[in-house]
Parts: sequence; C-alpha cells; structure tokens
Amino acid sequence: MTTKVLIDTGPLVALIDRRDHFHSWAKTEAEKIDYPLYTCESVLSEACFLLQHIPGGSQAVMGFVQESLLRVELSLQEEAPSVKKLLMRYADVPMALADACMVRLSELNEKSVLWTVDSDFRIFRRNGRSAIPILLPAERY
Repeated sequence: MTTKVLIDTGPLVALIDRRDHFHSWAKTEAEKIDYPLYTCESVLSEACFLLQHIPGGSQAVMGFVQESLLRVELSLQEEAPSVKKLLMRYADVPMALADACMVRLSELNEKSVLWTVDSDFRIFRRNGRSAIPILLPAERY
C-alpha cells in the first residue's frame, strides 16, 4: 500500500495487545502498509492508557515513535480552532478529541487512508462533506 496511512487508537492497541479482538486483523494489515504511519498525540495518549495493563504496552507505543514507525503529524496548538469546530459539529455522536484530531489530520492529508476499528469514522466527514477513506475490519462495516 503506497497511500499515506493515518493510524487511530484501535489498530495501534490491537497490534500490541495479543488478547485484543482485532489483533490478528491488525497484524495482517500491518504487513501490507508502508511505514511510517501518521497519528496525533491524543491517539498516543489513548493507546498508552488502554495498554497500561499490558507489561511493556506503553513502552511499545513509544518505541514505535522513537523508531519513526509512527510520526506525530498534527499540532493541536495550531489546529485547535479546526478541532474545536469538529468537536462541536459531532458532539451528538459523540466525538472524542482523538477522533477530531484524526479527522483533521485526514483533512490535512487529502490522499490518505485512516486505519481504525471505529465505525463512527463512516459518519464523520472531512471538510464538512467528504467521506474519509478508511481501513476498517469487515465486521465493522
């Protein structure tokens, strides 16, 4: 896959946690993807929190960053107005901060695909009207 891949929390957690429901799927998809993957700090924070029960889980996330397999490509400080607008628009879904950041990252990277397990990204739109290309497990469609 040569398209720029944006990674959400779910696949990141699934790659590290062998007990995760989506672990096999995430490992299979990871073999098809060109690195680095792009994300935001909110996703890293969520992943570290969700992996705190896995010995070495948070360290694995940070190892991906340190090895440049994951790159943080969104400055929340710079993108705060756009992210806030997304949070307000999708407040009824609801939209988490990490979700809003990933939608914004998708807007900034028009030729990208979002790797996620969250079917809410089928609802979210970039630039207010365009569907976000997503890589989602078949059972989530």
